[in-house]
Amino acid sequence: MRYAILGTAQANHDDGTPVAVGGARLRALLTALALRPGRVVPARLLVAEVWDADPPADAVPALQALVARLRRALGHAAVRSAEGGYELAAAREDIDLYRFERLVRAGGAATDPAEAAARYDEALALWRGPALADLPDPGAEAARWEAVRTDARRGRLAAALALGEAQRALPELTALCAQHPMDEPLHVLRIRALRDAGRPAEALAAYDVVRRELADRLGTDPGPELRALHGELLASDPAPEPLPATATATAVTATSTAASAAPAPAAVTAGNLRARLTTFVGREDDIRTIGDDLAGARLVTLLGPGGAGKTRLSQEAAEAQDESAWPDGVWLVELAPIDGPGDPEDVAEATLAALGARETKLRGAAAEELRAFTERAGDDPLDRLAEHCARRRLLLLLDNCEHVIAAAATLAERLLTHCPGVRILATSREPLGVPGESLRPVEPLPDPIAMRLLGDRGAAARAGFLDDQHTAAAHEISRRLDGRHLAIDLGAD
Repeated sequence: MRYAILGTAQANHDDGTPVAVGGARLRALLTALALRPGRVVPARLLVAEVWDADPPADAVPALQALVARLRRALGHAAVRSAEGGYELAAAREDIDLYRFERLVRAGGAATDPAEAAARYDEALALWRGPALADLPDPGAEAARWEAVRTDARRGRLAAALALGEAQRALPELTALCAQHPMDEPLHVLRIRALRDAGRPAEALAAYDVVRRELADRLGTDPGPELRALHGELLASDPAPEPLPATATATAVTATSTAASAAPAPAAVTAGNLRARLTTFVGREDDIRTIGDDLAGARLVTLLGPGGAGKTRLSQEAAEAQDESAWPDGVWLVELAPIDGPGDPEDVAEATLAALGARETKLRGAAAEELRAFTERAGDDPLDRLAEHCARRRLLLLLDNCEHVIAAAATLAERLLTHCPGVRILATSREPLGVPGESLRPVEPLPDPIAMRLLGDRGAAARAGFLDDQHTAAAHEISRRLDGRHLAIDLGAD
């Protein structure tokens, strides 16, 4: 005889023929006995498990009558009488719960992922519903077996990742993580699956959600395994995700639209920095310092008053870096045209426009082939921007952040946490306040450099601008302009 208690209690003959076990009390008695096959279960314990908090006044006779009914169903030899209790004549292998336990152990011990997957599949197939479902109060015992079941599902999903089945495993992992939000090993598997499925931005976002949940609910940080995985994601070398050739060939129109739209990733270029029309005077030491800052921090903010020359300095510093550091380009995002205080979506749209990744309406085969990209990124500009940048290595120059400081900070934090290959050089009159931000003040030009700049700009406007008789006046102009780059530019004109 075989017994099943992973779900509603059942009994089957060795040939698979089912045995009718009717009545909730009868199934509860079978469950209580099957939990301890080949062992004598005291009558008082059987009464407590079958009737829970509502035992009959004549509990012992009631139990004897129930045992008699079970013997009529299973056969008299199936339930033995012993001093003080009863025993189910069965081996552990006859009970689905213990076969499940053996198979889970075999799956965990297997070195071959395919073998592990097969054992876990066989084990999990034994479940037909909640463990010990017919006991009035299964309590801690059922919870223990549910935990083993979760371990088995975790092991099966780990085997799936080892077999390259990340995409297939993601729906179940997502559901399990929602059911067990504090289960770090499950979250490790889901983040790994997102990474292996080519969705690094979502993997970083998933880590951030777990980190916040742990902090909010438990006041703790992620454990070593999660932190190590996060480090791997940040240190990985993101490669651009190319569009299908047919999609690239047929993406023809460029009208902004909210319906049937898909973001078209720009081809790898050197970025959008324009050639400057005037010479750059001084600040060579600042350029070197900013380069060092960018090597050690993913967000560097140049701080200074209006007209200090932050914009020009950021562009010169960006171009002075080794081009191989930014294979996907250096991109200037001009935020001054956005009305303050700005919305994160406005800043994201401006950034998408600068990157050449605004929504485009596609016709022909391109629309169908880019549908998956659209579904992943969604309609939110921040989501689309993170998706666009997730597998690229680029430098963003966020210029004039001060009037949209909160929105710019939101965008910067989103990109830095979701896009490991992105670094940001911002200019602002105040810090963005994003974790990890490195601040670099832009001081007024010292007198000698201010004079050089004034002479350079003045000479471009009028020959002989700084002749001997005008030197004193030029010094006075420079002093009054307080060494501010923009004011000197304008004053020279």
